[in-house]
Amino acid sequence: MVPHFITALTGPINELEQRIIDSTPAIERWFRLEWMEHTPPFYASIDLRNSGFKLAPVDTNLFPSGWNNLTEPMLPLAVQATMASIEKICPEARNLLIIPENNNRSPSYLASLAQLQRIFKMSGLNVRFGSISPEVKKPVEINLPTGQSVVLEPVVRTKRRLGVKHFDPCTILLNNDLSAGVPGILEEIYEQYLLPPLHASWSVRRKSRHFQSYEEVAKRFGKMLGIDHWLIHPLFAKAEGLDFGQGSGMENLTTQVDALLAKIRRKYKEYGIKEKPFVMVKADNGTYGQGIMTVRDAKELPGLLATAGEKLGFVRDGVSVHDVIVQEGVQTSERMHDAVAEPVVYTMDRYVVGGFYRMHPERGVDENLNAPGSSYVPLAFAHSAQMPQPGLHPGASAPNRFYMYGVIGRLAMLAASYELEATDPDAEVYE
Repeated sequence: MVPHFITALTGPINELEQRIIDSTPAIERWFRLEWMEHTPPFYASIDLRNSGFKLAPVDTNLFPSGWNNLTEPMLPLAVQATMASIEKICPEARNLLIIPENNNRSPSYLASLAQLQRIFKMSGLNVRFGSISPEVKKPVEINLPTGQSVVLEPVVRTKRRLGVKHFDPCTILLNNDLSAGVPGILEEIYEQYLLPPLHASWSVRRKSRHFQSYEEVAKRFGKMLGIDHWLIHPLFAKAEGLDFGQGSGMENLTTQVDALLAKIRRKYKEYGIKEKPFVMVKADNGTYGQGIMTVRDAKELPGLLATAGEKLGFVRDGVSVHDVIVQEGVQTSERMHDAVAEPVVYTMDRYVVGGFYRMHPERGVDENLNAPGSSYVPLAFAHSAQMPQPGLHPGASAPNRFYMYGVIGRLAMLAASYELEATDPDAEVYE
């Protein structure tokens, strides 16, 4: 299913699509060589924005939920990717323990867990859910409207290993971003594989670090393709040392917003773009759709902070925010069922395994769509992400458009691997 594209068929995004389709052999070889040098994150979801003149990732989640939004035809891809990943990490793997979010009992999240369990079972693994929430003291079975059920069990920690009663896994998969910090029960696990690593959690990770890595990847990819990397990269800046409660440090934020808007205006002028530029101000330490503000003019900031500053000052689990990323706003020119939409790409190991359009009927083209009231329409990635159709007019082929989404999604995934290497506390240093 392809959304309604507002952009004209001669728009820059179609030129980018044509360049990507024409360069498919070079692109796939480039990725193959990169993955020989870098380890992809175990899984990820990437939010993309297609403005008609640029296509860029705006967020990369290394603890993705939403697996329930992938359709049946996508599952074989996910199973194959999982098998390939497990063979690399622990070929003799038999048992997998998934650590879910602590207090999320929403039906959609539990359905996502059930879908993950199904994917791993089809990959040849026994799967159980071990909760690190202090409230889970005995196994709890939760029935879902789909007829599936999820059993949450309290984790059991011995001196060297983590598991649940009568279940000793060789691999532990985190589906909990640990926003509030890494609990002691997950530390110093040396005999089991812990995926993603603890330094991928929001207690360590920063959006600005990710997009710094992404900029490096986009520049190299752009040079290989012969394009301006700005067409696939959102400009960004960082404002540090803010206190939204006390209102201190806001001059720094105003300066960063003003400077970034000026940079975007210059790029718009260069490309003859008539749209009014805007930036998104986001908490640097993860958001989950929280703590996000749209700013079109630095002069608006005092008023916006007066009404939304308190919300921006805290993210999930009551974690306070003192640093923000100021990111170039990429409006979306895509519509689905008359609602504003954006594509979300799902990856497992080095492969694109599926995706969907996130839609929100009450949000504008320059607003965050990851908010209450959003809904999802699956993408037909299973038949198309790796199979572009050369020779077709750009903007007219769903497989070509989805292949382009998959390429940009993989660039963000590669950036995440750069980011995790740079922040690895146990990395070997060669002088």
